[in-house]
Amino acid sequence: MKNPTNRAGTTLVELLITVVVLITLSLIIAPALGTMRAGSNNEVSRANLMQIGQGRDAYAMNNGDRIFSYTWRAGEAYILPDGRTKIAASDQEAAANQNTEILMRRTGRISGIYKIRTAFNRLPHRRFTHLVLLDDLAGDDDQAFVNPIGIDPGDQNQLVWSERPLEYLQGSGVPYAAGSNAGYDDDPNWSGVENKQRWAFGSSYQAVPFAWQGDGPDNVYIPIASTPHLFSSQGSPELGRRLMSEVAFPAQKVHMHEEFDREQKRYPYFAYDHAAVEKLMFDGSVNGQISGEANSSVNPAQPGREWMQRYVPLDAFPIPLGGFNDSTLLNMRFRWTEGGLQGIDYD
Repeated sequence: MKNPTNRAGTTLVELLITVVVLITLSLIIAPALGTMRAGSNNEVSRANLMQIGQGRDAYAMNNGDRIFSYTWRAGEAYILPDGRTKIAASDQEAAANQNTEILMRRTGRISGIYKIRTAFNRLPHRRFTHLVLLDDLAGDDDQAFVNPIGIDPGDQNQLVWSERPLEYLQGSGVPYAAGSNAGYDDDPNWSGVENKQRWAFGSSYQAVPFAWQGDGPDNVYIPIASTPHLFSSQGSPELGRRLMSEVAFPAQKVHMHEEFDREQKRYPYFAYDHAAVEKLMFDGSVNGQISGEANSSVNPAQPGREWMQRYVPLDAFPIPLGGFNDSTLLNMRFRWTEGGLQGIDYD
């Protein structure tokens, strides 16, 4: 007769062996799955940029060779969906009004507590230039306007914000929903409702400034040392008037790029030399070279002088690789190309 105690002991050993095997397999498989997921996200992001490039070319063909951007001008009268007539004193103000018009019309939020407000204290070109293109491509289909081609699938924050456009108050997770936090960009305007409600319509990709402003050295927006997220005006910039034909070397000039390399650990900001963000070139190709291989950045108001600055994060954005208040100076590379659209980013 078999001893039941021995049989139970054998079963327990087998169970322990099975658990150990499963844990070992999970430790082996998890990194591989992570790598596969990152690779898949990267391919989707590249595809997004290629679609944007195709849309850009179609937009230029139908709009006098113009590079898509906000085109409302100072001194001209425009009517918002709520019936107000707006005549702006500057191209920046006109662009802010155009951004409001697009969002009001597409979302129907023209009155009430969720009404789209105008963000006069921000250049809409920095994070919302893509809305002009999406508006053009969507035609009369409001659902097509929310096409996710403007979002890197690795950018989980932006995906969540885009899915919850009415959640932007305290506790929502939107940047600065709870006010400023130590270590982040502390400009007080970030916590304004007009800025918080726009995060749902933001993009993971940024257009280089010269795609929507002149090459300088006069009447341009220029970088400022305290933050990479805000620019300072030099003179009276004319905005939204650049043409595809003004790009001297389309295959070597970046148009749009991922803000962060979300396929690497800790999501390095695009300006770190080892960051390999995907970049849409003006010839329609997608460039995955590291930032350190690009030519140096230059303040457009000071030709010939290399421009470097710290990366200061926005609330809810990846922190510097050296931690908060990291003093490392980064070359902004293709954001501020020497010569603007006449310059070269990758030789």
